[in-house]
Amino acid sequence: MKRISKPLHSKRAKSIPAKEKRKDSFFESVYDVVRLIPKGRATSYGAIAEYLGTKLSARMVGWAMNAAGTAYPPVPAHRVVNRNGMLSGKHHFATPTLMADLLKSEGIKVKDDTIVNFEKVFWDPVKEPEAE
Repeated sequence: MKRISKPLHSKRAKSIPAKEKRKDSFFESVYDVVRLIPKGRATSYGAIAEYLGTKLSARMVGWAMNAAGTAYPPVPAHRVVNRNGMLSGKHHFATPTLMADLLKSEGIKVKDDTIVNFEKVFWDPVKEPEAE
């Protein structure tokens, strides 16, 4: 897959009103990055924000993840955690354990809602922009 281009504009966004265009374009860009995360790997909100050139927008990436359930194609939101590997978004899944269950099904160890050895599982989109 090729690296997502900057700035965060898309052809689809041109037909959306200006206020919605910024939100939609950013959310779609986040989803495009999350879809690149290989199975068995995870990344952080901040790493995605940095990759998109908006380093201070980690919280906005979190908002995008909260809305990812309606995105098409599907977004593997379970692979996005906080900077310490904690499953901070688990409350936005259908059940309290679904996020951990999905990570475990990909071979990622989770203990006390935190990825074990997160530094080894961590996928940095800046350094590894293409899926395996």
